[in-house]
Amino acid sequence: MYLATNYSTMKKSILFILFLSFISCSDDNDPSTFLPYVPVNETIHLNLHGNLYIAGNSETVQGGISGIIVYNFNGNDFLAWEAACPHITPSQCSKMNVEGVLMVCPCDSSRFSILDGSPQDGTPYPARQYRVVKNGDVLYITSY
Repeated sequence: MYLATNYSTMKKSILFILFLSFISCSDDNDPSTFLPYVPVNETIHLNLHGNLYIAGNSETVQGGISGIIVYNFNGNDFLAWEAACPHITPSQCSKMNVEGVLMVCPCDSSRFSILDGSPQDGTPYPARQYRVVKNGDVLYITSY
């Protein structure tokens, strides 16, 4: 009798620990926790965005949460970033502007590198990057 009661208590304890482990797990691999997940699947024709033919130029196109900042890295490779500030819940002031090689959040003037998305001051959250595949004069931009 004592053994059966002890076994039952132990079984309940193990189930309780497993339950706590399960509910405490997170599947959030994106460090930008202020931004909701939005699937991205955009096609950009470079002939409609002539500015993007030149290395070092950028342009904000539609898509994502607040738009997508597309940057011509070297004439052949392109980078794409979510235009919403990664450290602020999306609002009217949280669409980043490009100033040289920096993306700047107008809400608080936080700056992020357009080369790697890293924060340049204050916030620990990097800019959200999207995948870019170039095929001829067409860019395919998708969420990872």
